[in-house]
Amino acid sequence: MPEAPPLEILQALDRMGLLCATGRVEGERLTGGVSSDIWRIDVPSGPICVKRALAKLRVAADWQAPVERNRYEARWMQRAVAAVPGAAPNLLGSDEASGALAMQFLPADRYPLWKAQLRDGDTDPAFAADVAASLVRIHAATAADGTVAADFPTDRIFYDIRLEPYLVATGREHPDLAAQLDALVAATQANKRALVHGDVSPKNILRGPDGPVFLDAECAWWGDPAFDLAFCLNHLLLKCLWTPRATPGFLACFDALGAVYSAGITWEPPAALEARAAHLLAGLFLARVDGKSPVEYITTDQDRNRVRRTARALLAHPVDTLADIRLAWAKELAA
Repeated sequence: MPEAPPLEILQALDRMGLLCATGRVEGERLTGGVSSDIWRIDVPSGPICVKRALAKLRVAADWQAPVERNRYEARWMQRAVAAVPGAAPNLLGSDEASGALAMQFLPADRYPLWKAQLRDGDTDPAFAADVAASLVRIHAATAADGTVAADFPTDRIFYDIRLEPYLVATGREHPDLAAQLDALVAATQANKRALVHGDVSPKNILRGPDGPVFLDAECAWWGDPAFDLAFCLNHLLLKCLWTPRATPGFLACFDALGAVYSAGITWEPPAALEARAAHLLAGLFLARVDGKSPVEYITTDQDRNRVRRTARALLAHPVDTLADIRLAWAKELAA
């Protein structure tokens, strides 16, 4: 049902010059975000999408984040589209006073959510390869551009909404592994090489008619691109517990995404980045059951313990290849 958007969002749209002076403005609150209010709003030119950052995220843990992160999301969108046209929605405006930005509205019938397709067992390695191809092109283009780093002074934001809630918080739940998890934080912070999205998850990827479209770059950071690779691959492994019948397809997507991404690395030796991604993947795997943002579809202790056994072993004895991560998880699933 259409409803009136919050006054703060209407005021932000007015400052962006996107509202008509007369007439009632209606919209619909959209679901799916823990970090922002997201609306489809009908303005005179047609429907648009507006999101406004929240200071406290909608999770059980106390998770605070600075609202100015949407400033950097807007900048990520502009950089991404410059590198890969269509890789993000068209940016229509941003309002730093409210932490809101407006963008092209992409209807679900033409831009289905990759997460929903994976949930239903629709595993297509070719699309996973497309995700990797776009992602590595964005990383390569920004790694080669010396002007990018200055536009993303977001070390503190990335720590607050990625490194601390995922890796540091997980170390508090597993104190015997805290040193390994802290080392992952330090290694990630030390390898600043390209523009990182920070939340490359199937819930933030639309399967558009011309290829993948990336959403929600609130964590945008000049940092280690291995984080984006590991973050996305992590979800493909976890989906094996959500839709077990599709496990071979999820693993095929894992293989395709990793291989295509590796083939596109131009800014450093691919093996070096793969090793960092493999190390990070072990920590992120454990974080999605014991960090501040556990995945909602792993609901039994049996499944949580399967993740814990695999991740703990990999953190205690790190491996340097994605193939070894995949093998360890496949063995656990077969046990």
